Amino acid sequence: MVYGLFQIALTLLIVIVLAPFLGKYMARVFIGEATFLDPVLVPVERLIYQAIGISEPEEMTGWEYLKAILYSNTVMAVLVFLILILQGILPLNPTGLSAPTWDTALHTTISFLTNTDQQHYSGETTLSYLSQVAALGFLMFTSAATGLSVGIAFIRGLTGRTLGNFYVDLTRSITRVLLPICIPVALLMIVAGVPETLAGPETVTTLEGATQAIARGPVAHFEAIKLFGENGGGFFAINSAHPFENPNNFTNLLQIVLMLSIPTALIYTYGVFANNNRQAYLLFSMVLVVFVGLIVVTAVGEYQGNPIVNGVLGGTQSNLEGKEVRFGWAQTALFAIATTGTMTGAVNGMHDSLMPPGGFSTLFNMFLQIVWGGQGTGTAYLFVYLILSVFVTGLMVGRTPELLGRKIEKREIVLSSVILLVHPIVVLIPAAITLALPDQLSGISNPGFHGLSQVVYEYTSAAANNGSGFEGLADSQPVGTALWWNLSTIVSLLAGRFVPILALLLLADSMSHKQAVPMTDGTLRTDTILFTSITAGIILILGALTFFPVLALGPIAEAFKIATGSLT
Repeated sequence: MVYGLFQIALTLLIVIVLAPFLGKYMARVFIGEATFLDPVLVPVERLIYQAIGISEPEEMTGWEYLKAILYSNTVMAVLVFLILILQGILPLNPTGLSAPTWDTALHTTISFLTNTDQQHYSGETTLSYLSQVAALGFLMFTSAATGLSVGIAFIRGLTGRTLGNFYVDLTRSITRVLLPICIPVALLMIVAGVPETLAGPETVTTLEGATQAIARGPVAHFEAIKLFGENGGGFFAINSAHPFENPNNFTNLLQIVLMLSIPTALIYTYGVFANNNRQAYLLFSMVLVVFVGLIVVTAVGEYQGNPIVNGVLGGTQSNLEGKEVRFGWAQTALFAIATTGTMTGAVNGMHDSLMPPGGFSTLFNMFLQIVWGGQGTGTAYLFVYLILSVFVTGLMVGRTPELLGRKIEKREIVLSSVILLVHPIVVLIPAAITLALPDQLSGISNPGFHGLSQVVYEYTSAAANNGSGFEGLADSQPVGTALWWNLSTIVSLLAGRFVPILALLLLADSMSHKQAVPMTDGTLRTDTILFTSITAGIILILGALTFFPVLALGPIAEAFKIATGSLT
């Protein structure tokens, strides 16, 4: 156990050390200060701006920024859907795969467009190399860059700046943040044993004399943006549990660090924009405490294993069901919390096989969406909670609610409420409908408390733009229930992505136009340990009040069931 905890601690230490450096670098990029990449990238970016018709980038309002997102995302969605639906006649299809069903193609397009990468198919047997690289790989960059752009625009507005220009932010997110990391990481992946080839499957003869086709493809670069862009979609069906996606402990460490990098760093980016590093440190520490707490809960549960199985075997056995033995209980627990905390959704073990504490923690991460949250939007959600905390504490002490010298009024509270309320709406309502439809219950592989968790997890993952799953649902083609799962989760995917973006941009726009007032003795300071503790309490209370019933009927009830020794 000590060795496993040491692995977890070492990984977290690396992330904590790297976060300030990446955060300050991103601040320089989006403030417009010079960086060491300027000599190479400035001419390239000028060509890009000319190609898309932007000669003099203009500042955008909240509505203009949103329109630019919707227009560009619509065009990208149509392009990718056409590639998927026509893949049977397009090149780079060495195994001659036909097109997926229309509903699977539509779900996949929307899923990758929203940075969710929820997969209702097996990559190696459903999609061609062209579909994987030119369609999904393309969206992995643009969807991650869109989320990062929204997060930066929100930080600008919160700190009294104009929101910027979406097309400029999108371009810089790709050229100055995503590509400079993904290119060397892809090379590291190749060195570490991840394949990168356009050759078809390799046919081999097994020890038993049978013939087996081993799928491969251009995986290494796919893995780089999959993790660093918080995408999470796997080239193969079992994602980072596959030895070609994640062959050893080095790549596993690299993948965890990658998925945590941008969400953790963005808090420091905010500190630079706000010229308030103290608040950034406090918020980082607050989220880190919750994050570590969930890791401990999950790790202990996996280490102790199933008490019923332990009773049969006569000793404590770690839960290794659904895990790769090369990673074990510790790295699987850390990966599970990191991937649901950052809304990445990649997996190096099956979440359906986690003990109830792990199921609780992964669901709780996606319910809160701020530990550490999505690509850019997670940091924005964190400050939405901060706005609500300012409002609540201001009412309690009789002071005017202010954040960074700007008053929090009715419009800001309404928009903040929309951001936080849309998530439970698009999770709980579709889940309730699904559980009420007998035809769809056939898609649940584990009846009872765990089966309820499977359904809730699927919609939570879609609404939170995460994409991981309590696998076992009959949600992939050609199963009959796949149509329901594809179409119903599309609603959660779109609403969970674009409704919060709309409210975030309008909220940022509103804050950017407020006149800052000087700080006085009566100002409620938000960069104190006391206020940060209150914010943590409000976050946990709101999360508990909203989602506690489904947690109680799911993983908590399952834990009590196992504790009483019941196998059924």
